[in-house]
Formats: sequence, C-alpha cells, structure tokens
Amino acid sequence: MRLHVIGLGGAGGRIVDRLAAGHDAEPFLAGVHAFDTDMDALEALDALGEERRYRFGDAAGGDGLEGDLHAGRRLGDAHASELDRTMDDQQPSLAEAFLIVVGLGGAAGAGAAPALAAELSRLYDAPVYAFGILPVPSETDEPDDDGPTSGVPDGESAPPTPHRPLAERNAARTLDALSDECAAVFPFDNAAWLRPSETLGGARDRLNEVVVERVAALFGAGETPEGTATPQQVLDASDVARAVGSDGEIAAIGHATQAVEPPDSGSRFGLGLFGSSEPAEVDTSAAVSAIETVIRKAARGKNTVEVPEGRADRTLLVVGGPPAWLNREAIADGRRWLAEETGSDAILSGDAPVPDGDAVSAVVIRSGIDEPERIRELRETIA
Repeated sequence: MRLHVIGLGGAGGRIVDRLAAGHDAEPFLAGVHAFDTDMDALEALDALGEERRYRFGDAAGGDGLEGDLHAGRRLGDAHASELDRTMDDQQPSLAEAFLIVVGLGGAAGAGAAPALAAELSRLYDAPVYAFGILPVPSETDEPDDDGPTSGVPDGESAPPTPHRPLAERNAARTLDALSDECAAVFPFDNAAWLRPSETLGGARDRLNEVVVERVAALFGAGETPEGTATPQQVLDASDVARAVGSDGEIAAIGHATQAVEPPDSGSRFGLGLFGSSEPAEVDTSAAVSAIETVIRKAARGKNTVEVPEGRADRTLLVVGGPPAWLNREAIADGRRWLAEETGSDAILSGDAPVPDGDAVSAVVIRSGIDEPERIRELRETIA
C-alpha cells in the first residue's frame, strides 16, 4: 500500500527521519514530511532534505511550546491547511493511507495532530492513522542529578529523561482527540520497552528503531519487488482498514522474525551446472516450526502497547519470508491458533514473500482491544 507519513513535533520528526533513512526507496513509502515549530529540531534531521521539513507557527518564534497543549491546538487549527499544501510536492492524492507519527506528551506535535488529521480526512478519500508515542511516568518527576547510567561507557552519564510535567495530561487529551479524528490509533508504550536502569534519553534511538521496524513491517508487507510472483493472499490497504476499523479504536502491533537458511535451487541434473527450472524446497517440518514460532512470538511477545489477555475484536496476520518457507498449511494452522488466542471472529491474513530473504516473519495487528493499563493511567490524570 502507498503510505504517506507525517512526523509532527520533535519525536515524530526523529522517527520519520529514521524511517526515511532506512526505507525511502521502498515502494510502500509514498511520501514523508516532518513538521515542527522548533527550527533546531528540524535542522537536526539527517535523511529528510529541506524540501521535506517545514517549520510552522511563527507565533512560536522558531522554538518549542514548553508543553502548552492549548497553544499547540491553536497553531494546529490555524496551520492545518498550510501543512497539507506543503505536502503537495509528493502527491498525497495518490496515497492509500496517511500515518501521523507524534509524541503524545508534547505540545507542538500533539497539539497540531488532531487538526491535521481532520484536514487530511476532509480532503482525501484515504484513512488517516495515528502512531502515538506515550510518555513514561518519570517524565513528570522532578529531575534527579543521580539518574541511571545503564548502556553508556564508564565515566559518561546517560542522556537524562526530559522533564515534562504536563506530558501525561497532554497525552490523555491528545489520545481522545485523535480517536475522534483518525480511523485508528497505534500507541507505543515507551515505558514498557525501557530496559531496567535505562533512561528515556539513553534509549531514544533504540526505541525509535523499534517503531520504524513495526511501521515498515505492517505497511510494507503488501509490496513485492518488481518481477516477484504475486502473493497467494495479497495484503492491501483495504485489509488493514478492515482490521483496524474506522472508529478511532486503539490497535496494537506485534512483530517477530526468525532467521532461516535461504533455499538453494540446484540444477535438475543435481550438478548445479545449468541453473534450475524447479522451485526451491525446504524441509517441511522446519518451515512449519519457523512459522508457528514467529506467529506465537508476534502475538505473545511485546507489542507496541499491552493487549490485555490477548483479546481483540479483529486481528490481522501477515506472514513473510522466502516463498519456499511460506508453508500454506502452517499459516492456516497459525490463523486457527490466533483465532483461539484472541477470541476474534474476524481473522484477516496476507502474504509477504521476500525472494532473497533470510528470515521468516509475522506481523499481528489487533484492534478493538480492552483498555491497556498504561492508557488507563494516563486517562486518570484528567479524570
């Protein structure tokens, strides 16, 4: 599917910059832009050229908004049309979906996101999704000079967790606003992904890479290289839309991979002298085991946000890897297992063949889930 991605604010800009760095040439990424009120944050981006970075909100004076969500909302309302026009050079009318990536605890990005989502929904016949980064509880704590130093060389201190006293309340209000304007919201729970004694500042690059990996795994799954055989079960934008719904519900992404040996197709004479006209083969039991493993890990491993008791109203399964490893029976068994695991009446699925790949992968999307504990905690801050 053709996806247009917009990073709003500091966190959103860093993530889409990393997405562009790793996936700009891939066909699923139809467009990428970063919008912020903070010129310094935009200039720190590496992969996005000036034509794909844009500072909005002259009233902010080129700086951030210091957590003032109401100021961010006013800027969003005033500049949503301007931001849309800035995207015209990458032909957003061709996009099959839009993804707004934003840190929910901030002000500029979180404030502008609902207005931009509403503007995109008004102008284009394509779903608008939000990928929202949840703040960690320690962001609202007073700074501690003796913070953790895990993961940094001896003698150096870890980058501190930013002090944002309004982060949790901003996140709660922005989640509600995005649910009203977006087809679905994918929260990412930073706190759940932090390692023991790790600071948010020190973990930022790693966490951003996790986000990018999951965005690419889901939205890039339906694209196959030119000349590749069409998947038996083609995944397209409508499958994602049916899985996550259109009512602003929370959705979770699980992802797992397992390395496999690329199959060799030897010569039909067994000598490897004349090439091969026969399909490559792998051991059936190995293929079945690999597929079962990645499906279970994607479902039961760490998701972008907690899925209470694994339950969901709707589930999407995408299995990828070298075509010879995509055992149809094992995938069908995985679907049945996933239906029991999630209690979903609707299990959608698709293939993502990777001819030269060296791993089998699974992506599990669950929507219509019970409220995760972290989101309940955030909403209690404004109750």
